[in-house]
Amino acid sequence: MASKLHQLRSKVVQASEFAAKHGSAYYKELMEKNKKYVVDPPTIEKCQELSKQLFYTRLASIPGRYEAFWKELDGVKHIWRNRNELKVEDAGIAALFGLELYAWFCVGEIVGRGFTFTGYYV
Repeated sequence: MASKLHQLRSKVVQASEFAAKHGSAYYKELMEKNKKYVVDPPTIEKCQELSKQLFYTRLASIPGRYEAFWKELDGVKHIWRNRNELKVEDAGIAALFGLELYAWFCVGEIVGRGFTFTGYYV
């Protein structure tokens, strides 16, 4: 346990040294590439205004997303009604997609347990 803690500390030190050495250059490069998205001057009031704009823009997009959801659901219903005409390739793709969803669910469970496979720490 102590050796793992020591290894973790050394990796954290290495990462912080790397960030200290290269972080400033990366930040400057990132800001230079994306300066068209930066509002000048970057004040707290402007950030609050942009936050409100984002919130209400997302709120305004709900009807469009609602319509898209029902179109997708109608497509699934149509496929289910005509399942006799379903090709083997389409069924294989659907099975692989379901398997991928299950795998991501399992990964989420493991992460939620604190990266343990056996269960939760009590």
